[in-house]
Amino acid sequence: MYDNVCKFITEEFTADIATWLLGSPVNLTLLSLSELSLEPIRADSLILQDVDNNLVLHLEFQTDPDPAIPFRMADYRLRVYRRFPQKRMRQIVIYLRKTGSQLVQQTSFVLERTTHSFDVIRLWERQPSEFLNPNCVGLLPFAVLSNTENPQQILNQAAQLIEEIPERRVQINLVGTAAILAGLVLKEEVIKTILREEVMRESVIYQEILRTGFQRGRLEGRQEGIQQATEKFARTLLQRNMPVEEVASLTGLTIEQVQSLQNFVDNN
Repeated sequence: MYDNVCKFITEEFTADIATWLLGSPVNLTLLSLSELSLEPIRADSLILQDVDNNLVLHLEFQTDPDPAIPFRMADYRLRVYRRFPQKRMRQIVIYLRKTGSQLVQQTSFVLERTTHSFDVIRLWERQPSEFLNPNCVGLLPFAVLSNTENPQQILNQAAQLIEEIPERRVQINLVGTAAILAGLVLKEEVIKTILREEVMRESVIYQEILRTGFQRGRLEGRQEGIQQATEKFARTLLQRNMPVEEVASLTGLTIEQVQSLQNFVDNN
């Protein structure tokens, strides 16, 4: 879930991500994974190419350590070389959640006489000021995951900067993504006191996460009964103060069913 949110941020705010990682707002476009031919390609791998210069940027957002990362980076480097032998390539693994695992320290793949190196960013080691930049608003959702003893305060600062953005669509997307990433370090009730929930619900990626959760609930519901899983999910939404009509639309329940569940939530 979190990896896909980061992919969404990168695709929506490519210039800001390029400024952060490459030092300037390089004009990047998505490289079609089909051009790299061989399968499988991980859905959360993001490969962009500079339309003006010979550069390819490969990003891997990781919530948790993965021992397969070094090989995957080497594999993708060779795939890109096969298709674009003249292009330079910058590969960066960005770890989101703090961990003591040595896996997040690995920056190379070594096999006999073959060695391939890549870059690693551990967000919890970066300073909040790196992301609290009003000129690179696409970085704001990452601020809460940076090196701080008070993530709630940092999220407050990010929220204030988001409020100052004039474009409504940009505001909505940043609130939605910031809320989801903040879930790695803060409780939901704390996040809701800082970020306006009505704005969160307008976010495309936030709605997608809700749908994903609902679909997961439906799959689990095959064991306990789909109706029970649907009602359980609906109650969760109602506890988050989502309007009855929206809950009905999202879950497929009737207004009457949702109102009955609302009564249950109110009485408990």
